[in-house]
Amino acid sequence: MIRNVGPIDRIARIIVGLTLVALAIFQLLDPWAWIGVVPLVTGVIGWCPAYLPLGITTCKSA
Repeated sequence: MIRNVGPIDRIARIIVGLTLVALAIFQLLDPWAWIGVVPLVTGVIGWCPAYLPLGITTCKSA
């Protein structure tokens, strides 16, 4: 896997992911908030499978 998520994109994904998961844990949003796991994981690993077929990269080194 070649990284295709840049540093600013990663930070944003992690913040959004953590926020959604926290809101789901405290039941402030409906169970759909658990979708926050997706941006959280893609932000942590630095690779987004959805970017692959679209040919998108926000990482300067890729």
